[in-house]
Amino acid sequence: MKLNENSKFDVYGVGNAIVDLLVFVDDIFLNEISLKKGHMTLSTSKEQAFLLKLLENQKIQMVAGGSAANTMATIANVGGKVFYVGKIAKDPYGEFYRLNLLEEGVHFDVHPVSETRGSTATCVVLITPDAERTMSTHLGASILLSKQDISEETIQQSKIVYIEGYLWLNQNTREAAKKTIEIAKQHKIPVSVTFSDPFVVKQFREEFYFYARNEDFQILFMNAEEAISFTETKNLQNALDFLKNFHNIIYVTNNKHGAFVIENHQVYEVSGFPVRAIDSTGAGDAFAGGVLYGLTHQYNTKQSARIGNFLASEIVQIQGARFKKSYKEMIESIAK
Repeated sequence: MKLNENSKFDVYGVGNAIVDLLVFVDDIFLNEISLKKGHMTLSTSKEQAFLLKLLENQKIQMVAGGSAANTMATIANVGGKVFYVGKIAKDPYGEFYRLNLLEEGVHFDVHPVSETRGSTATCVVLITPDAERTMSTHLGASILLSKQDISEETIQQSKIVYIEGYLWLNQNTREAAKKTIEIAKQHKIPVSVTFSDPFVVKQFREEFYFYARNEDFQILFMNAEEAISFTETKNLQNALDFLKNFHNIIYVTNNKHGAFVIENHQVYEVSGFPVRAIDSTGAGDAFAGGVLYGLTHQYNTKQSARIGNFLASEIVQIQGARFKKSYKEMIESIAK
């Protein structure tokens, strides 16, 4: 994979701009509200308001989120240069989101929409004692991201493009994702994509499969459950055997065990870092951020996976998907 080392940005990321509302709950509460544990469920503003009413006596932490934005923030944390595209509204949540990204060193330059067109997207993240996160997401203004927001000039100035699978859930954002792929392909810039969630894979498997086989997606990120869904196999081993037939670089995360790297029709296992997890929010995003930093800074695919595993192991030890300290000085020793 050839990258333009003179690029202004390491990664150009596109995703849903969402403010996360994090709260610890028990499994009893989760069962009572009928959300599928460990998954993301799309909700209306009324449904989310009702959920927040049930949680009004709980401590809720507000952080800027969204899958691709978390990944861009991770790359910036370890010294990478990133540009992020996502849609917010001109409301307090939107201003909080904008300032948060800028403070974390992420270039963010997308015009917000008027509040009359929608509010900034929010996601209630319910964290159970086993560190699993269950999400209720109101997409709000994030679905107003369009192909007009995609900058050909900025993509040309980037080494790699990164797109989150959640964008396929809405027509506008799906078109923005496709426009990004089209421009990147035209300028021979590698496209990386994360599948985001098993239900996204099930709904858009055929399209994802086409893009992967056609190598429009040159780098793929998925977890074990998504890999099984994508390959329509019965277990992880069968999924890995199936994925070996692809020509892409593929990363399959496997929780605390680490990750698998599939390259040149071979599967390599890269061990994880044993830690006590309290919140798995953003683990996959941090992993992707570590990998993309590695690939854009002359580390090989397996060294990049090790960086990703390390950053994922660090993020699960804190609440939320954003780091509280910089890991820039540690990356070289971790990779080697």
